[in-house]
Order: sequence, then C-alpha cells, then structure tokens
Amino acid sequence: MKLTALQQYGVVTANYWAFTLTDSALRMLVVFHFHQLGYTTLEIAFLFLFYEFFGVLTNLYGGWLGARFGLRLTLWAGTLLQIGALLMLIPVADSWPKAASVAYVMVAQAISGIAKDLNKMSAKSAIKTVAGDAQLFSWVAILTGSKNALKGVGFFLGGVLLTTLGFNSAVGAMAAGLALAFAGTLVLPAEIGRMKEKPAFRALFSKSTGINVLSLARFFLFGARDVWFVVALPVFLESTLGWRFWEVGGFMGLWVIGYGLVQGAAPALRRAWGRSAPPDVSAVQFWSAVLTAIPALLAMALLRNAAHPGVVVVSGLAAFGVVFAMNSSIHSYMVLAYSEREAVSLNVGFYYMANAAGRLLGTLLSGAVFLWGGLVACLWISTLLVGLAWLVGTRLPAVARGALSQPVC
Repeated sequence: MKLTALQQYGVVTANYWAFTLTDSALRMLVVFHFHQLGYTTLEIAFLFLFYEFFGVLTNLYGGWLGARFGLRLTLWAGTLLQIGALLMLIPVADSWPKAASVAYVMVAQAISGIAKDLNKMSAKSAIKTVAGDAQLFSWVAILTGSKNALKGVGFFLGGVLLTTLGFNSAVGAMAAGLALAFAGTLVLPAEIGRMKEKPAFRALFSKSTGINVLSLARFFLFGARDVWFVVALPVFLESTLGWRFWEVGGFMGLWVIGYGLVQGAAPALRRAWGRSAPPDVSAVQFWSAVLTAIPALLAMALLRNAAHPGVVVVSGLAAFGVVFAMNSSIHSYMVLAYSEREAVSLNVGFYYMANAAGRLLGTLLSGAVFLWGGLVACLWISTLLVGLAWLVGTRLPAVARGALSQPVC
C-alpha cells in the first residue's frame, strides 16, 4: 500500500508520540530512583550528561543521514535504540556500587539520547514535506504542542510506574510498549525525506545566517529552562516542600501538558491578538524579552519570602510555561521558514544540535548550581541565559515569504 505524504507524516508523528511517553517517563524514573538512593543533585545531573552530549552529535549527523538515506532509516534507528536502552536498565540493582551504577546508566542514557534526537529530527523534518507556507506555523504548533502534552503525561507516568512497579519492571514495560509502536512504522517508504542529490558531508556546516543565529538563541533559551527544571525543581519539590514522587511527577506532567497546549494554540492566540500573519523576527525578540523577567521575579519572591515557597514556585512556573511555550513554538516555525525543503533535515538537525547543547548546559548547571546555591541561584542563571537569547535574537535576518507556497509530496 502506497501512503500519501500526509499519511506518511501521520505514521512518523504517531511513533514520535509513543517515543515521547517512554522518554519523559524514563527521565522522571531516573531522577527519583537515584535521588531515593541518596545521590546528590550533581551526581544525578551526571547521569544525564551523555544523554545530552550525544544528543548534540546526533542532531548534527542525524540531519545529514536523514537527507542522504531518508527519514525512515533515522526513525527506525531511533526507536530501536530506545528499546535497547530501556532493556539495558532492567538489571540495574540498588546493591551495585555507586561508580558502577553511574557509569552503566550514563551509557544507557547516551543510547537514549541518540534515539530521542533521531526521532525528533525525523518528525520535525517530515512536516516540511507536506505543509505549504500558509499551514506551516499551524502544523508545527500542533506537532510541538501535542508532543509536549504527551511529554507531560510521560512525567506523570514515570512517577506512577516507579510507585507501582518499581524501577526495573517499569523500564521493561515501556520497552514492550515501544516495540509495538515500532511495528507501525514498517509501512513507511524508504524515500521519505531523502534528498535527490546526496549532500556532501561538508553540508553539515553550510548554514544560512538565519539558521546560525536562531540556533544560538535556541541554545541559550533551552539552557535557561533546564537549569532549574531538569534536576533542581523536582528535587526542590520533593526534599524542601515534602511532595511525594507521584505528586511531583503529576505536577510536572500537568505543567508540560499545559505548556504543550499553549504551543498548539499559539497560532490561534496570535490571531486573537490581531496577528494574522506568520511570526517574524520581532515576535522572537518580544517573547524572549518577556520571558527574561519571569525567573528574576521568581528569585526575588523566594528571597524575600513574599509568599509560601510552594505558591511562588507553582504560580511562577505557570507563567514561565506560557511565555516559554510561545517562544518555543515561534522558534520551531522560524527554523522551517528559514529552510529550503531540499535541505530541511540538514537545517533542522543543526538547529536541534544547538537545542541539545543548551539542554546539556542547563542539565549540568541544574545539578551543580542547585548544590551550591539552591533553586534561587538556578533562577538567576536562568535569567542570564534568557537575556542572552534575547540579545542574540536581535541579530536575526528577515524571513523571505512566499518561496514555499506549495507542499512537496
């Protein structure tokens, strides 16, 4: 059976959704399981070091592989690698020496990081092959928003699975579920996303000014989020506020679901504010400037004991999520708007390499800065990083409109 371009994209997206559930649940499982075993926040951050580092490399080379060999290959490779990473974690035991546990889990997380970014690059690139300029922002927003909503469900799932099944059984169950999702991708044609002319290896670094500048802004933006969200926030909620694992997982899950809903609704929100045209450079700059204020206000509120810390963090995180979602949605549109269809996977891969590098920076800082100065210090670092994202965004060139009005099937 020959699939239409839209059906191909639907298969890719469905697999990406299933993958997202396991990936976000695994992150929550790792944080809580090893914190429960007495690991410091810095040691937990190191568990994710290879996950983020190999995500940087995967995004860079994965885009080239997708353009050269097709997105089906990258999607299959990513899904199978994630199944393998989950299976690797089944034998992890509490009795293992700490050094051995850290090293082993870092390797499994490295494989998971490669898998995650192969899947993300495949899904984000596939949308460019079916959407024209008029639909592009809406389609990107729907994909990104739905993915993040499911990521939130995955956070909650991780907390529930740790409570009910335990770490080892939970990762085994997730591996089985993802194997079923992989079976659905066997119908994809080999040529999806493949360039007609094979790109040379040097094409990895042949990027436009718009892609380069936007990628640097993305680096700082996601570093600003993860410096307090990845390790510092769940540990703060559990150790300082006394929340239980499933409560932390549920709250963070609801936050990511809300964040995803705002991303998906970004085009409608812009229309409600009288912005019917697709986003441009001014939108990137405006939302970055607004976001800069939020972690700074949160830090000051916590320092001055303006309210109960739980109220400050919950309300502040809600505000941060709404504004960050608008930033991320517009960024995701802009990278495709700057790209030509033939080179889309190369550009998307390069762009998400910067995204992964920002997450790597944020993850390491989240563990180290929290250990040194607590959540308040993490929030000040977040303010600095968002400010840098805004500053970089002032150098973005204008987007050429109308060049890609017809979808490519």
